[in-house]
Amino acid sequence: MSRMLNRSLAAELEEAADRVASLLAGAAPLGVAFSGGVDSSVLLALAVRTLGADRVVAVLGVSPSLAADERTAAHEVAAFIGARIVEVETYEGDRPAYRANGPDRCFHCKDELFTRISDRVVATHGLSAVAYGENADDAVRPDRPGSRAAASHRVLCPLADAGLGKSTVRAIARALGLPSADKPAAPCLASRIPHFEEVSPEKLAQVEEAEKALRSFGFADSRVRHHGDVARIELPAADLVRAVSPGIRERVHSAVKAAGFRFVTLDVAGIQSGAFTLPLVAVTHG
Repeated sequence: MSRMLNRSLAAELEEAADRVASLLAGAAPLGVAFSGGVDSSVLLALAVRTLGADRVVAVLGVSPSLAADERTAAHEVAAFIGARIVEVETYEGDRPAYRANGPDRCFHCKDELFTRISDRVVATHGLSAVAYGENADDAVRPDRPGSRAAASHRVLCPLADAGLGKSTVRAIARALGLPSADKPAAPCLASRIPHFEEVSPEKLAQVEEAEKALRSFGFADSRVRHHGDVARIELPAADLVRAVSPGIRERVHSAVKAAGFRFVTLDVAGIQSGAFTLPLVAVTHG
């Protein structure tokens, strides 16, 4: 990581990173709500770069909505960066509003995370502030109610405040050599369940098992949408033909059924970010 931190960025990326650094100045000791995704990884790396590894703590929320593979990957990224990582158990599943799975589900999840960080991590580690990895593109999306929870807990969002969109964040991640630089977006497992259908540990486990199987077949980016007995698989358009090719189709079908689904379908529309939430919040914001 020391070699990574000494590596100079291209001028425009260095300027963007400096904007984030200026927002972090005076925020130490800092807790970074960390998932291992590219946004929180860049925020963590820039925080360590700016404040020093001994003044930054990565905080990983752990619950049934976090896939085991994602948990392992987050630890690997934090180790690469050289940051301390602390796990905090979250209990969003105990919240009726979260289980009810309305379009504001993410608010209740993030509110639970930031509450647990405030209750269990801030005092223990003497944190002056907590930040999370919302970027400028996410900040203007109507299907991100988690930002409301961040605001209510006074959680910093330096990437968004510095005007860094997703493409810039990824470019900085690549320049820093972060292992998550090209990692596909990995929304929580609950995002695979249609709104107003209850979120349960059993459904989350089914989705996790099915998606893990798909990754083992070489499908690095996938969503298994949970429609009761039916699993609706979303893959990047480039992977659709391979998924139904002889040899692979049978394995996909068998593995997803083994996860507890009766029927297995492939959505020809491909990956659809915000597939369940955007149509609902669009009505509210239209």
